[in-house]
Amino acid sequence: MYNPISCEFFDQLNVAMQRKIPSTIVYLKDEEQKETLKGIVKTMEVIDGIEFMVLDSNVKIRLDTVLTFNGKRHKEE
Repeated sequence: MYNPISCEFFDQLNVAMQRKIPSTIVYLKDEEQKETLKGIVKTMEVIDGIEFMVLDSNVKIRLDTVLTFNGKRHKEE
């Protein structure tokens, strides 16, 4: 089930995307495995009602799996 992200997190993503800020994202790759990626947020898109960020490497990260974005916590581990 998808849990919408906070407005604050959405705004932070927009700023990083517009300014092309190199970002560090820690997210849950699956139920238990955390992964850390670095890149520039190229765009955001909705697929089947689920929001994703797309990095410059074309990796898509489901937004409700993001634990931290540029060091700021957005979800409990």
